[in-house]
Amino acid sequence: MNKFFQNYLARLSLKDQVAFSRRLAFLIKADVPILESLRMMHKQTKTRARAKILNQVVVDVANGQMLSASLAKYNNTFGEFAINIIKVGEEGGILDQNLEYLADELKKRHDLRKKVMGAMVYPIFITVATIGITGIITTYVFPKIMPIFQSLGANLPLTTRLLIGLSDFLLHYGWLVIIGAAALAILFIFTYKTVKPFNYAVSRFLFAIPIFGPLALSYQMANFTRTFGLLLNCNLGIVNAATITANATGNQIYKREIYKLADEISKGRKISQHLETNPRMFPEMVPQMVSIGETTGSLGDTLMYLSDYFESEVNDITKNLSSSIEPVLLLFMGVIVGFVAVAVITPIYELTQNIHP
Repeated sequence: MNKFFQNYLARLSLKDQVAFSRRLAFLIKADVPILESLRMMHKQTKTRARAKILNQVVVDVANGQMLSASLAKYNNTFGEFAINIIKVGEEGGILDQNLEYLADELKKRHDLRKKVMGAMVYPIFITVATIGITGIITTYVFPKIMPIFQSLGANLPLTTRLLIGLSDFLLHYGWLVIIGAAALAILFIFTYKTVKPFNYAVSRFLFAIPIFGPLALSYQMANFTRTFGLLLNCNLGIVNAATITANATGNQIYKREIYKLADEISKGRKISQHLETNPRMFPEMVPQMVSIGETTGSLGDTLMYLSDYFESEVNDITKNLSSSIEPVLLLFMGVIVGFVAVAVITPIYELTQNIHP
């Protein structure tokens, strides 16, 4: 268990992998021996767990091991995709070029993920703010006017009684609600990352949502085509490239499908033929372009072209996402605010109606 947490803490994010690749490429290109380059990078590492791993890498390289072989011992830290690109660079004598290429491609993947996450900020912020403000009104403001209604013996409407019940519940158990919500969020994230059937179910639900489904599809397509194309351009065998692409894919639906693709390729089937069997996951354009790439012998370049296309799709969707979901958010806010307003105003109106001069 201790080793698990140590490896988790040592895991390199895409941003860290970009920095590692670019810095090592710069040092090697400046004719600094690879062992000395790694020692310099080890001294600059601030995280203890990562420093320990880099120290072992320095020891391995000093003992004559290939850099990729040493990094492969820490697959969770550096990722199979990066390790294989480095291995090809070492074998071809172009390590610095492959490291730069790797850094550029990982940066594109990082920027793509950043755009998608950034697009999620607005709806999440509006939803949390609406619920938070409503909770504050229900918990702290509404109880202050309740004694007025109770002292006058007014016959309270259903909406007001529901709000009173909610207010009492939050006053007595609000802290449990907050703790429970935080615990559920942590459990959801942990289960999504570790339990494959749950990941699969959540992914299927996400792809079915009208607004977010196309965004998720374009995002997965951009990652799939870019990873697969880059590996092919680095002269990895097509079956090996497909397997590595599957391992590098976080979405369980696409991971399983790309594993099937690798199996079909090993049996001699064309990539485009397999992609055509699942049009929901691979839009019609993908197998058509892949078929052209297979015929002309430029499959790697074709996949890289597709990755650029789907990245532009992600850009367009994220730019228009706010305006697309704004009516839904306004409706959501209107329902909640309207319910609270009706619950508060209705008894006041009834009281004023019963007051005679």
